[in-house]
Amino acid sequence: MSHAFISEILGTAMLILLGAGVVANVILPKTKGFGGGWLLINFGWGLAVFSGVFVAFKSGAHLNPAVTVGLWTADQPFYSVTGPNGVVTATINPTFGNAMWYFLAQMIGAIIGAVLAYLAYKKHFDEDAEPGIKLAVFSTGPELRSYAWNFITEVIATFVLVFVILCFGKTPSGMGPLAVALLVVAIGASIGGPTGYAINPARDLGPRIAHALLPIKGKGSSDWAYSWVPVFGPIVGGLLAGLLATAYVF
Repeated sequence: MSHAFISEILGTAMLILLGAGVVANVILPKTKGFGGGWLLINFGWGLAVFSGVFVAFKSGAHLNPAVTVGLWTADQPFYSVTGPNGVVTATINPTFGNAMWYFLAQMIGAIIGAVLAYLAYKKHFDEDAEPGIKLAVFSTGPELRSYAWNFITEVIATFVLVFVILCFGKTPSGMGPLAVALLVVAIGASIGGPTGYAINPARDLGPRIAHALLPIKGKGSSDWAYSWVPVFGPIVGGLLAGLLATAYVF
């Protein structure tokens, strides 16, 4: 479990560093990628997931409390190792205590990744830009603010993420992390428009905390009024995905 804890920290930190980094590259002033557009952000986040999954190989690479909730609900191991003879040699069971350790590691990693992204773009954060632009590097926000509908969007998008990931375990595609990366690109391109597709409580809350604490020049509010949507929406989506997977997949 200690290896899994460090693995989730490192993997989630890599995810947020590269994910927040592509957003910064597209929207902050005077970057090489300024104005690169929504699809660049979609593919950047997909490749961030791809990288994070490889880094977190010692924990099952959840990188996301919603994925942990989905596995927990479906009563599937958080992580297992199978020997050459097909016998499971190590496993992390889906218990409340283990889930809490995963959640904590994911939050720590998300904060670390957000701080590193800030440091990489420090001079661009110092440039004049709307406070909302600087916040958008760290966390999501809706295009049309309607808490109930924004919540529903996050539930649906996260359900797709977690349910398809659970289906991956039963399909011999052999694509591994690439399949998850492409799934994230697909979600962003198709369902990401209304809210910015947090689909991950740690991905949104950890960087939002970093935004609140960092000495960012000209920053405004961290928009805590909205912060519950990208936390509880994905949790509900992960829970529903786990329930359906229990009946359909496992």
